[in-house]
Amino acid sequence: MKQITLQDFAIGGGAPFVLIAGPCVIEDEEKTRDIAVFLKRITGELEIPLIFKASYDKANRTSINSYRGPGLIEGLRILKGIKVELEIPVLSDVHRFEEIEMASQVLDVMQVPAFLSRQTDFIMEVARKARIINIKKGQFLAPWDVSNILTKVSSTGNENIMITERGASFGYNNLVSDFRALPIMRDMGYPVVFDATHSVQFPGGAGDASGGQREMVPYLSRAAVAVGIDGLFLEVHPDPECALCDGSNSLYLDSLPKLLSVLKGIDGIVKKGTK
Repeated sequence: MKQITLQDFAIGGGAPFVLIAGPCVIEDEEKTRDIAVFLKRITGELEIPLIFKASYDKANRTSINSYRGPGLIEGLRILKGIKVELEIPVLSDVHRFEEIEMASQVLDVMQVPAFLSRQTDFIMEVARKARIINIKKGQFLAPWDVSNILTKVSSTGNENIMITERGASFGYNNLVSDFRALPIMRDMGYPVVFDATHSVQFPGGAGDASGGQREMVPYLSRAAVAVGIDGLFLEVHPDPECALCDGSNSLYLDSLPKLLSVLKGIDGIVKKGTK
């Protein structure tokens, strides 16, 4: 398997799982920084590699009235400040060609949203600019369809690729996680991430917003780590009930230390058994 190096840690190739975590969207600078500080502290204590994530613009919100974020310029400024001050890598998603160049100057990992995972020209342009590209597998794709995405990206010369599983459409306004997808995609030779919080989302399930089952996140996280993954993606918030985006499937920050401790133990057992 391809192993990606980021700062002082490795992703994939039997390395311990990396945590990709942060709020769904940048609500304000102070709150975003406070979340990053908390995440750095607890992952430091547990010796879990961290990539901080937050969106500067949620261009795929259900309603036109939904909060989208501070925008490209202000959002990247906030993320760059966190990156430099806290010395942690940062990730955000890009939605438009016009964002790619500027985002590539700040982001350590550029993420292609699930709904754009079939957009060939867009994916290839992100791949040309990104140091590391993380592609969310569309809810409408089978795991073996990912091989076509990987071919598109690698054709640009970029081999620093991660694929993120975030559930598959199951009827209307619902997702289901098929854990067979994880080893199928890992066998393609690149690190695989499991997005535990979006996998419990009810897309559009609240009419003008998405719903979710936050209480199921720990169960899916434990299952995914037991299967064997290279990264875990979690959206977190100090008060999810008041979050401006995806609160119903975001975890409370204070629930993380216990969950991550359990997950690290599972990961250690699984990775030891496969070496």
